[in-house]
Amino acid sequence: MRFWDASALVPLMTRETRTEELKALATGGAAASVWWGTEVECASALDRRARDAAWSPTAEREANARLAVLARGWMVVAPSTDLRERAVRLVRVHRLASGDALQLAAALAWAEGRPEDRAIVVLDRRLRDAARREGFTVLPEDG
Repeated sequence: MRFWDASALVPLMTRETRTEELKALATGGAAASVWWGTEVECASALDRRARDAAWSPTAEREANARLAVLARGWMVVAPSTDLRERAVRLVRVHRLASGDALQLAAALAWAEGRPEDRAIVVLDRRLRDAARREGFTVLPEDG
């Protein structure tokens, strides 16, 4: 099982430079765990891409349908007081944006205090660096 950030999930729903590489990670047999807000983050990212790239209505529907299919299979880390407190610490230690801090806090909760035994799939550079400093294996390896 791996923890997935929205930055790495969105390329599974649309055609991007790293789509094939991320599909290979997704089909490697490891289930995906995500933060409670990940589906919202993905929907927002797809909406931005649709507006910026002037997608056809069909392309937008297909990307959102892929999101719905993927989301049904995710194991979700729910919000909690502990997660919020951990995110506050992460903001201060790693200078993360709030959403990234919540993602990383959820990953740490999922890892049950043992990030060195777990992998996180993320493309966002700042979040990758923070996850690595917290002890996670960060995928894809070359980021």
